[in-house]
Amino acid sequence: MQFGIRANLGQFLHHLMQVLLVGLTIGMMRNVVPALAETEFGVPRGSFMLLVAFVVAFGFVKGAMNFVAGRLAESLGRKRVLLLGWLVALPIPALIYLAPSWSWVVLATVLLGINQGLTWSMTQTAKLDFTRADQRGLVIGLNEFSGYVGVAIAGVATGYLASTLGPREGLLWFGMVVIGLATVLSWFAVTETLPWARDEVNRQPAANVPIHKPRYPQAVSEHPSTKEMFALMSWRDRRMAALCQAGLVEKFVDALVWVFWPVYLHQQGVGLPGIGWIVGIYGFTWGAAQLFTGRLSDRVGRHLLNAWGMWICGLGVALMPLGSGAWWWGASAAVAGLGMAMLYPNLSAAVADIAHPNWRASAIGIYRFWRDLGYGIGALGLGAAAALGGGIETAFWFVAVAMLLSGALLFRWGEETHPRLNPAT
Repeated sequence: MQFGIRANLGQFLHHLMQVLLVGLTIGMMRNVVPALAETEFGVPRGSFMLLVAFVVAFGFVKGAMNFVAGRLAESLGRKRVLLLGWLVALPIPALIYLAPSWSWVVLATVLLGINQGLTWSMTQTAKLDFTRADQRGLVIGLNEFSGYVGVAIAGVATGYLASTLGPREGLLWFGMVVIGLATVLSWFAVTETLPWARDEVNRQPAANVPIHKPRYPQAVSEHPSTKEMFALMSWRDRRMAALCQAGLVEKFVDALVWVFWPVYLHQQGVGLPGIGWIVGIYGFTWGAAQLFTGRLSDRVGRHLLNAWGMWICGLGVALMPLGSGAWWWGASAAVAGLGMAMLYPNLSAAVADIAHPNWRASAIGIYRFWRDLGYGIGALGLGAAAALGGGIETAFWFVAVAMLLSGALLFRWGEETHPRLNPAT
């Protein structure tokens, strides 16, 4: 079997298309739905905890499905889990179109969480199966670039569709086309990559390639149980625990962008297309910069990029409510997006660096469990902060402080994981 992007370019491009479609699917829920929660779906003004309910549901469901997906992928294979994720998503557009109340939106978001946990996990895991260790930063950067450019495109596109066709009709047609296309492509175009992962264990490096042994966690069995894996990732290995808590807290930012940025901007008098563009700047900056930050981490390492990314992203969040006008809000979104681009692919790459091929899918699944649990925990924190503070602005300060503290903990507990820069002795 051949490893590397060039040797598997066809499948690499297929999986990039899959994650683009995954991003388009979640992106269709991130502009119109929260901005029109009051007028279209009956959420009372100022009901912050009710407003965040759909993101809380999404976070807990997606976090759990990331964990399940990692374990299933090692027995059923990557392709079957990917296809299952798309089949679950098929009812989502109809639920939003027919929704008589906010509870239907929450139900649709539960299905979205299952879909995202299964599909996004598999697009990342599959590409890591057939690419080389020295390409991981680039691979995850390209993966997240495709996904979050999809999120940004969907936010802008659904804003215009909602203005022309109506919010429900626009989301219905957009969702049907995206989810239908993804289901067909996953069935006919994607190849199972589990054999590459199994072959990696026995792979011998080329004679002219220096051997840099990763710093795998010690005292781990060859095929650890679910309980052993969860303990290893969550507290036994301090490096993995630092990465998991950073992943969890950075999702506070995404929950804020999803729930409160559209509402905040709508209250400031910005229309749906304008909201789509301002939130889109965050997504476009995040997505595009990952083309460079992922590759950069393959050269200079992950650790400092991750810590500084947490701090810069938190700065962008803090700037948003300190000024006004499209230019200020757009610049704040770009700063937050740049920080997210520095940390997002490289937290995952750091986990992949020190996860053994025998249990890498499980390690990534558990990391993604904790990371996406941050949607739910963060959304609860946002709702509580806004309710206690009497306004949405308090939620911005909650997230900014959390990012500062989490970045400090990551800097203190973590270490460089790139095997070339910090190999095992």
